[in-house]
Parts: sequence; C-alpha cells; structure tokens
Amino acid sequence: MVKTRIAVFISGGGTNLQALIDAQKRREIVSGEIVLVLSSSPQAYGLVRAEEAGITTAVVSRKEAGSQEAFEESIRAVLAEHDIDLIILAGFMKILSADFTRAYDKRIINVHPSLIPAFCGKGCYGLKVHEMALDYGVKLTGATVHYVNEIPDGGEIILQRAVPVEEGDTPEVLQKRVMAEAEWKILPQAAEIVARRLMMEKNNSGIYSVADIGAGLAVNAYPGRGIVIGASPAGKAVCAYFIMGRSDNSRNRIFSEKNGEIFTEPFDPSKVEDPSLIIYAAVRKQDNHLIVTNGDQTDTIYDFLADGKTFEEALATRQFEPDHPNLTPRISGMIDLEEDGFGYRMSILKSMDPEGHRCGRYTFVYEPEAGLGHFIHTYEQDGNPLPTFQGEPERVNVPESIDAFADEIWNSLDEDNKISLYVRYTDPATGEYEDKLINKNK
Repeated sequence: MVKTRIAVFISGGGTNLQALIDAQKRREIVSGEIVLVLSSSPQAYGLVRAEEAGITTAVVSRKEAGSQEAFEESIRAVLAEHDIDLIILAGFMKILSADFTRAYDKRIINVHPSLIPAFCGKGCYGLKVHEMALDYGVKLTGATVHYVNEIPDGGEIILQRAVPVEEGDTPEVLQKRVMAEAEWKILPQAAEIVARRLMMEKNNSGIYSVADIGAGLAVNAYPGRGIVIGASPAGKAVCAYFIMGRSDNSRNRIFSEKNGEIFTEPFDPSKVEDPSLIIYAAVRKQDNHLIVTNGDQTDTIYDFLADGKTFEEALATRQFEPDHPNLTPRISGMIDLEEDGFGYRMSILKSMDPEGHRCGRYTFVYEPEAGLGHFIHTYEQDGNPLPTFQGEPERVNVPESIDAFADEIWNSLDEDNKISLYVRYTDPATGEYEDKLINKNK
C-alpha cells in the first residue's frame, strides 16, 4: 500500500520533530513517512535534525512573504510539490487561516502542552502554558494532540496524556517533564492513527471503499484483539476473532472449542498470573444469535438475550477494561441468523479520558452485503499506553473460502504477538457452519 506522505512544520529547535523521527525509526509510525520538514525560520535547529535524518527541508518566511495570503500560497505550493497528505504542527509558531485549515480538513494535527480545554487558545503557547498551570495550582497537567481548525486549539481531540505537577516545579522543569512524558509519546501515536486512516482512504478512495484485511494488519504490529463480521460473496454469515499478546501472561493462551462455543484457556496453567481479563468465553450461540466478544461481556450479552433483553441493554451495564493505563476497549459483535438471511451489529466501549472517568458506548448496525465485512479491533497500533481504536469499523473484503480468509488474517498478524484465531462461516438458512481454529501454542 502507498503510505501517507507527512510534512512536519516547525519554527525552532525541533524536539517534537526529533520524537517523530525516532518513532519512525522504531517503526511506531509505519502507515506514513515524513518526507518534508517545513520551517518558518531559516535559523531553526529543527532543519539540521531533518537534514541529519535525510529528510527534505523547505523554508517559508511569513515576513518575506509580505502577507498571510502570500505566506500560505507559498506553503501550499511546497506541499503540492511534495504530494503531502498529512501536516503535523510540531512547534510551528505561526497561525494558519481558516481557508488553509479548511482546505486540509482532518489532515492537520497539532500537539499542545496542556490537557485541553485547560490553558489553551489564542496566546497560550510554549512556556506560557506551564506558567499558567503553576499559577492556577493544578496537580495534573499534560499534553493533547488534536486536529487543527480555524479556532486555536479548538479542533477535535485525538489523544491526551496526563503528567503530574510536582512540588517545587518551575515552568522550565514542568515543560521538560510534559515533553518527555506526554508530548513525545502521544504525538507519534496520533501521527500513526491519522496516517493509517489517510493511507486507507488514499489506497481505497474514501470511507465507502473496501480493503483487504491483510493490507491493514501488515502495517499494524499490535491491533490487539479483533473481530470481523460480514457476508461471503455467496451470502454466508462470517465472523472471525483473533487475540494477540505482549506479556508472558497474555501469550500463555489458546482457543478451545466446546459444543460449538469458543473459550480462551491457559496453554500452561502453571504459568497463569492473572486470569481475570484473559480467560473468558469468546464465541457463544443463544437461540438464533451468534455472539463474539473480547471478554466476559459475552456472558453478559448471552444472559440478557435469554431474559428477552437486547444487545444494547446488556452492554449498557459494562464498560472498558480496568487495565490502566491502556483502558482496553471492550469490542463485541452479534449476528442475528434468520431463514431468509441475517443482520449484524458491532459495539465498542472505550474510555473518553486518560484516567477512565467516562465511558463512551458506540453501536453499529449493518445489513449484509455480499463480499463485505466490518473489522473492529482494540488498538490503533502498538504503543505505551496502547492507543484506543478510533472511528467506525473498517470495511474489508471477505472471500468465499474460509481457508483463504483465515490464512490472510493469520499470516498478516505480527509473528511475535499473534496467539489464536477463530473463523466461522454459517449458512443462515440452515444454521450449518464451517469453522477454522488456529493456535500458535501447540
């Protein structure tokens, strides 16, 4: 797939630029590539950082341009020359007009050194933000990555990370801590999140396009746990569920099948450390409903359906997992099988703030379309903490062959992190199904 082409805008030393360059070297940014660094000042040390990394540079001066309109026209020309898809503002000390930001809607992101909406807006930048935080006496501050629009620091928030304010902090000390513990961590994570979305759009012509699931997985080392539900070209109801793990505890698992239901179990029971979030029923059937989830909410949905209640009512009683700081989303899906066809719905329960005070509950309801599936997973990519899945379930191609689909998913998952995969193709008219189970641990 063709990667997202990234331009980083700077005005000074380029410490956030360096964090992005380092993250790209560590393959934390894989869906995009930094191909241009644009500075508003020819003296910016960030230009040296870019040149040392082999990245093309450009300088566009507001003073030399003479007007805001001429300044932005010069920037647009440079961006067009380098075919830029995504702009990252990393210490860019110039305001961009509403006309410019609208032209790059959801394609400009910025990092701000506070937990927006605190200490943000016009005039709030650099050391001033930390002075304001200390003057106000807050105990927590941090950083925010957000989309850029015509309102200073007013665009949609992508990621935030909190940082403690310690006794005796000066603005300079606090600034360094916020950069090291927040800005340099969440800016690369957000860059990958947005670059991945733009890459999928770029390669597949927009949100209504359909991609091969393997293409997305190939550039994501850690999607976590994932669910695919959809229809085969011949109209079979398809569901797939995979799990991954980074710790010894989470990797010590297998899928087992019992009477048509799928459970996660320890591979080596003697090595189990904490079973609470890794051992559960993953796939269960209740009447004409096939339920698949990444946790014990499978049983919650099953019990509610048995009592005549709904999928949504069941999940209204649950929230994301209590595994701070990741706050792993709970993802769920359900296929409603009928003699004349089927429908399906998917859900994600995720934290709405870094500390897990609020839970967002999102449900997506679909009518089947031949050869189309929807894919939802817990994490956007690898990271620490792991960044939560964003947006709607991704549209993916579903082949007629269960073996081909299982192999595509399994072979595209990161070799070190993948653990188990289960795929089921069901004839909605008869309820008969074909399945395939793969365990890395044998």
